[in-house]
Amino acid sequence: MRLWTLHPKYLDPKGLVALWREGLLARAVLRQETTGYRHHPQLLRFQSHPAPRTAINAYLAAVLLEAERRGYSFNAGKIGPVRGTIMITATAGQVAYEWQHLLDKLERRDPGLHRRWVRTRAPEPHPIFRMVAGDVETWERMHRTRE
Repeated sequence: MRLWTLHPKYLDPKGLVALWREGLLARAVLRQETTGYRHHPQLLRFQSHPAPRTAINAYLAAVLLEAERRGYSFNAGKIGPVRGTIMITATAGQVAYEWQHLLDKLERRDPGLHRRWVRTRAPEPHPIFRMVAGDVETWERMHRTRE
């Protein structure tokens, strides 16, 4: 499961669809509708939010907005209401780590999109995340990047 801290605009079509599906899975976990993935580290930041279900709905709403911008027809009925403004902190180190991880994926899966984003030095986080200084999050499962 990868719930990107990065803005969904950077994802290739395959990545955006996967994010939607994984976000819906995360929502099911937070709603206790499934027993799998309950302890997945990517869920910690949502589980620690005072309103975990609202937080994942806000996360998915931004993914839905990006999908609609691209002309995709994701089912908006699959997410619940978003009440108020949801903000979760994310470290600059986490965003930098994910950015390199995404660029490695794009280089293999979508070279054109990789060329479009590779020179971006300060990628935007997903709209629910507020950037703070810090290293890669302790919950992150580090993947080895290609050299």
